[in-house]
Amino acid sequence: MAHQARKRFGQHFLSDESVVDAIVRAIDPQADDCMVEIGPGLSALTAPLLDRLTRLVAVELDRDLAQRLRARWGADRLQLVEADALTVDFSKLAGSDTGAVSAAPRLRIVGNLPYNISTPLLFHLMQWADQVQDQHFMLQREVIDRMVARPGDSQYGRLSVMLQARYRMVHLFDVPPDAFDPPPKVMSAIVRMRPLAADAWRKPVDPMVFDRLVARVFEHRRKMIRGSLGDWAGRLDWDALGIANTVRPQELSVTQFLDMADALAAAGTA
Repeated sequence: MAHQARKRFGQHFLSDESVVDAIVRAIDPQADDCMVEIGPGLSALTAPLLDRLTRLVAVELDRDLAQRLRARWGADRLQLVEADALTVDFSKLAGSDTGAVSAAPRLRIVGNLPYNISTPLLFHLMQWADQVQDQHFMLQREVIDRMVARPGDSQYGRLSVMLQARYRMVHLFDVPPDAFDPPPKVMSAIVRMRPLAADAWRKPVDPMVFDRLVARVFEHRRKMIRGSLGDWAGRLDWDALGIANTVRPQELSVTQFLDMADALAAAGTA
């Protein structure tokens, strides 16, 4: 029986084989990779991935689809985690074959992500960036445009800053609506995300302050930074930071946001 796409899960199943081939070539899976697929659905990516992999872990919320996956592949090839990806501890999947987590980055995460949870899921996955080799996702192109936007771009915002502080990201190629069944009403795209190397990643002094700062200023993105920061503006030495307090949030680099967050943390901002 054909599976009916469920709106509550944001299901749009990839059906264009040429697009599938392009995605698999971009991922370039190696036999012993520790790979996790989020939302395998009707196995458009699962099957060609398993052609190259010894084993694959898949996270699927839809019980009917999970049952199909179990019937098609044995547990020795496909380890199925039947859960909402937003609740999954991905560190456990990194060591799912041995019961222990490797110290070296080893997780490779892929998926055609449901558009209705894509941003929360990207933030959820940041917790395990130090255990990840790379991530390849199908997302709404508008979201990827925001992810890779540079200071001064109209799409530059909280998502850009938070993700670019942790990952190097590349918009690989677009995927049209007719590559899916049912077709979404938007253009999709593929993004590659690689965590910044230890010597290139600058961890905020207080990650919570950094998160709150970026969220706060982009709530009022059209205001000058001193206005969007409110009472926090008076806690910063703008001359020492080398930032004019009259600039707007979308003009500031990721490094400048980190500078501000570290200065606020040093000033005792909680």
